[in-house]
Amino acid sequence: MMRRRDFLRATLVTAGSVVVPTACSDEDGMTGACDVNEDNTFFPQSVASGDPRPDSVVLWTRLVDGDGKTDLNLALVVALDEAFTQLVELRPTSSTVAATGSGGTRVPVTARAEFDHCVKVKVKGLSPGTTYYYRFYYTTGNGCFSSRVGRTRTAPALDADVPVRFAFVSCQDYVGRFYNAYAALARQEIDFVVHLGDYVYETTGDPSSQAPSQERTIAFSDVEGAIALKADDIEFHAARSLSNYRELYRTYRADRALQRVHERFPMIATWSDHEFSDDCHGATATYLDGQEAEREDEDRRKAANQAWFEYMPVDYRAGEDFQYSSGAAYPEDITIYRDFTFGKHVHLVMTDLRSYRADHLIPEDAFPGKVVVRQVPLLAKFEGELPPFASPYVIDIDAEQHRVYREMFEEIAPTFGFDPSLGYGPSERPRVISATFINAVVAKLNEEREEQLPLIDKSEMAFFERGISYFDLGKTEYFSKFGSRYFVIKDAFDAVSDFAGDTPVMGDAQSAWFKDTIEKSESTWKVWGNEYCLSQLMIDLTSSLPPESPLRSRCYMSCDGWDGFRKERDDILGTLAAQDNVVAITGDLHAFLAGTPAGDTSSMNIVEFVAPAISSATYRSLLRKQVAAHPILKDFAQGKNIADGIESHLVGSKTDEGMKKGNPRLAFCEAVSNGFCVAEANADEFVVTMHMLPDSALAAPLYEEADAAALDEQITTERFKTVAGTRDLYREEGGKWKKWNPETPGWDS
Repeated sequence: MMRRRDFLRATLVTAGSVVVPTACSDEDGMTGACDVNEDNTFFPQSVASGDPRPDSVVLWTRLVDGDGKTDLNLALVVALDEAFTQLVELRPTSSTVAATGSGGTRVPVTARAEFDHCVKVKVKGLSPGTTYYYRFYYTTGNGCFSSRVGRTRTAPALDADVPVRFAFVSCQDYVGRFYNAYAALARQEIDFVVHLGDYVYETTGDPSSQAPSQERTIAFSDVEGAIALKADDIEFHAARSLSNYRELYRTYRADRALQRVHERFPMIATWSDHEFSDDCHGATATYLDGQEAEREDEDRRKAANQAWFEYMPVDYRAGEDFQYSSGAAYPEDITIYRDFTFGKHVHLVMTDLRSYRADHLIPEDAFPGKVVVRQVPLLAKFEGELPPFASPYVIDIDAEQHRVYREMFEEIAPTFGFDPSLGYGPSERPRVISATFINAVVAKLNEEREEQLPLIDKSEMAFFERGISYFDLGKTEYFSKFGSRYFVIKDAFDAVSDFAGDTPVMGDAQSAWFKDTIEKSESTWKVWGNEYCLSQLMIDLTSSLPPESPLRSRCYMSCDGWDGFRKERDDILGTLAAQDNVVAITGDLHAFLAGTPAGDTSSMNIVEFVAPAISSATYRSLLRKQVAAHPILKDFAQGKNIADGIESHLVGSKTDEGMKKGNPRLAFCEAVSNGFCVAEANADEFVVTMHMLPDSALAAPLYEEADAAALDEQITTERFKTVAGTRDLYREEGGKWKKWNPETPGWDS
């Protein structure tokens, strides 16, 4: 039997009648006048609300006082007006309430030390489509103190024919960059905010994506509990302990711009990878790209989950009595996928695409020369003809005629840190190795050897069988994200993924729930809160790199997202495209995108809008660093052009000869700005306004009213929409709407 102290769950209260106070009374044991503590000493993370439904919302705060080791008592007040002249009567309705009494305008709650003094209160019995104000009170020997005032709003009633206006955001790295996009968002008139993940970043200064400044740094007090990492001769840490993850949320939520957004709007959030670990799958990280020291770490994953649970105001599908237990088995410790309705027109479905997903199809520690698809199955798949990306292979590296190459790999294995087994288990024979890769290694070694190793002659290779090796997928190094997660050769990957078994993303239970929820929805717009891009992100390097480059082909930019899980994406898109008016809102990429993604086996599409990073490094700046680190691209001048011209590489267009290029279903990309998106949905259309802020505008805070004009001057906008009953995407240009035509591809007048 679990003791109450072993879990955290939300206090549950029910709202009743409205009370007009005549004076500050001694109700519920709270006495004396309550003054707002403007410096927020007792409430350093201010307040927040989340998961609004027609009759309920979750309210949150964190209370700090004393040595942090004892529980603290405080009270919640809810009103219909900001001046708190129309108070809502509150009544505890759950055994989890840490107080007695029949109710009043203040409901007592407890901030427990074991849960970092976080408080969550689910208030039920509220009126639909109504704005409420709330604050928490704390009494000390010096008087009664108040948190800042929070404003929240319940969802409209299910049958309400009303427009819905909301923002969607993602990726808010704190390190080195300010939340000026949030400062602008806080002035919008919206009903709620959808956060699509990467609310916190688990690292303190990863040089691949972060640039700490004196004003914006993260430092863990529990350094021993963190993971020590090093890249580009820069040492930094990644969170591992519960203390580490809690400190991330404390620091991020102390930012005044983020606080204002939480104080003004309820938030509906899911997580992506950085709430736990970059490019994670389940409880496994990828910092070391498959090296022995990196394995599944459930304790770390549950520490991340508990901190998210403590700090995010979420109403869980498991019910009002849901309890988080760190003793529960992962991933059953917490389920965060859930859905919301906003009147007749919006049904928002939030998913979890990290907890249940498989490893990346191409292992980071795969030996590049290992052949994964041999000639016979390739011939069967391609109807008797070998595809152009198939390459010759040595059938048995252990055969006597290939001894020189086997000994070569055995000799260099310690230096390059790979297993001399070449990726094959003891009983896996023969060991089939790419002849192209053998020659690439020989050529590289011969640059520094007096005694030259022989290359396999091309005339000899003409008689070899052909297949697909990891080298043919763009993998040139043993422990590497390139050719595994990033810059993966598309055509070879597509073939390998067809031969692979299931590589799940949602997991069986979530997938069934998701499809059923979408199919049964009666709302005008079915909106999927999707963590990473559905739209294909492929670039064509066949004319950008010299003929001898092994990367001279079409490449997926990232197989960490849906491009790396084609079978499930195809299945999901088949379900979505069978319904009317499905829109995906997406984060993760750090760029603005708009497109009409469809599955590989169907021309039926949905519409997708991608929000950029609030503050994290933009997609172009991340690509510049990826190219500079890539073992092949870094040596070519054309490599830099990939990042600088990424928009033209990705967006669908026509060649001078009228041929399609890029991704025909990707209509828009802007990869150099931060910002946010605002959606407006009604019975007729779903309109998205993209608010774009140059990344240079994030170097200093523009948080105050006096900064508003200077901030607004730097924001530009783009407007897109889709119309009910169609699957079309429109862009506003010069006051007119133009439709995207993926067949051309281009914008029709």
